[in-house]
Amino acid sequence: MPVSVREGLLTILSLGPAYGLQLHAELTSRAPHRGPVNAGQVYATLDRLGKQGLIRSSGVTSDGLPLYRLTEQGARAVDTARETAAVHTLPEWTEMLDQVIIESSIQPGAAMALARGYRAWWAEDLARVRSALESGEPRSDVRLAHLARQAQAVAALAWLSSVTDALIDDDQSRPYSADKPRRGRRPRAAAVGAPGP
Repeated sequence: MPVSVREGLLTILSLGPAYGLQLHAELTSRAPHRGPVNAGQVYATLDRLGKQGLIRSSGVTSDGLPLYRLTEQGARAVDTARETAAVHTLPEWTEMLDQVIIESSIQPGAAMALARGYRAWWAEDLARVRSALESGEPRSDVRLAHLARQAQAVAALAWLSSVTDALIDDDQSRPYSADKPRRGRRPRAAAVGAPGP
């Protein structure tokens, strides 16, 4: 499962405790640009997040479904992700969309800061690529790669500009949906982390 889904689940859990299928539905709702994510993948990711100490059990719903919540370590990871656009290298397109779009449904101000961070990176990358193109690289494969990177940077900058405009005009933050999925994974003998208070 892509790291972005992992980060998306952590970000969504910043709204408070939730059960697995609820998190699956929230991820689908808050990341409409993604293809469908298998519910089993969500549960496997929740298990891994528990083993990493980022989430823990938080009791059960009235119908016995296990709830998950962020640990202090998990909350710090979410805060760090809110402050930093993931641009150490060429950003993966879907992960950039995940980070900005999911955050826009929870903390639009943080999504705006992320969009600005990505814009700065893409603007610098576009300048580097244009410089490389102007150098007159004789190999056609390298030139084609530079042209592709230029097109990607132009598209990213255009999308990020529209993100900024949309977030200025409209606050789309929202709590968990009141429409709760009815099914979910029942508790197993070994729960995720220690029971919450």
